[in-house]
Amino acid sequence: MRHALRLTIRAALATATLFAAGSLWAQDWTTTTDTHRFMEVRNGIWLTQTTAQVFNSNALVIVNDEDVVVVDSHVTPAKARDLIASIPAITDKPVTAVINSHFHWDHAHGNQEFADVPIIGHEYTRMKMATAPLEEPTYVQGTTGNAATLERLAEQIEAAEDDEERAGLEAYRAMFAAHAADFDEIDPLPPDVTMNEKMTLFRGGREIQIMFVGRAHTGGDTVVYFPQDRLVFTGDMLFGGPSFMGDGYVDEWAGTLENLKALDFDLVVPGHGPPLEDLSAIEKSQEYYRVLWERTAEKHAAGVPAEEVSGTLDLSATAFPQRQPSEVEVRRMYSRMENPD
Repeated sequence: MRHALRLTIRAALATATLFAAGSLWAQDWTTTTDTHRFMEVRNGIWLTQTTAQVFNSNALVIVNDEDVVVVDSHVTPAKARDLIASIPAITDKPVTAVINSHFHWDHAHGNQEFADVPIIGHEYTRMKMATAPLEEPTYVQGTTGNAATLERLAEQIEAAEDDEERAGLEAYRAMFAAHAADFDEIDPLPPDVTMNEKMTLFRGGREIQIMFVGRAHTGGDTVVYFPQDRLVFTGDMLFGGPSFMGDGYVDEWAGTLENLKALDFDLVVPGHGPPLEDLSAIEKSQEYYRVLWERTAEKHAAGVPAEEVSGTLDLSATAFPQRQPSEVEVRRMYSRMENPD
């Protein structure tokens, strides 16, 4: 496969693989189907990812004594169907509930394939998904990105220098075009069971706590905590590095992570990437968000337009000095500064 194809695939997967550092788990897949790979991270709790080279979220498949609970439903109904079809590779127990970590499309737009079971989420998540979810900037950005990727691939196919390179690009474009077409059937289904601060599920011998510990990546992030297993699923609140901040509460994020630290756990499963055993990622992320907010506030106070901020912030005091905010993320921070709530 030639350099152009490698670059294209790398760009398409950049967000999904950005936070893989800091874990030794990346290749430790226990079971793989045609569409999914499963890693048992602890006591019947399975990290589940699609094998397709497209942007998608992690799902958590929790195999209990008599049933299965799924956390996050993937990016499209088609990917959710693939997930449902793959679960029998690890268990024949039925799915009885789905939990949404937050409202973003890559985590919740497979919900419609789970319409026959309760879908649990924060009240904010339901509000976002029950109003105009396909008009959300994050979703529009995703579909726009799909179109841009297809256009870029077409240009690279046209410019391909030999048959091998062209064939590889065409195969990848066909796969990606099918993925982009899957968005056409999305009919967002909001949670039909909501919580505000905490809800606990008891499934046989397992306790599953669904908790809101503060605003961070969105206004309704939930973490799924397993006190007996000392494991927490954090969605996009915590990765091995900074998360997308376009819908975020950067001014509150460090405090929310401080609340998270009050739980007793030694393993994090994030919304993208492999599990995190190195919990220093929490403090590193807290420091990043604090410094980022301070530096951005300085630009705001100086009247620097949002579109001129990215690339100019001194983040050298953080563990992620090269992670400059995008214009969308700066505009979100400016909005929080001008309209605090």
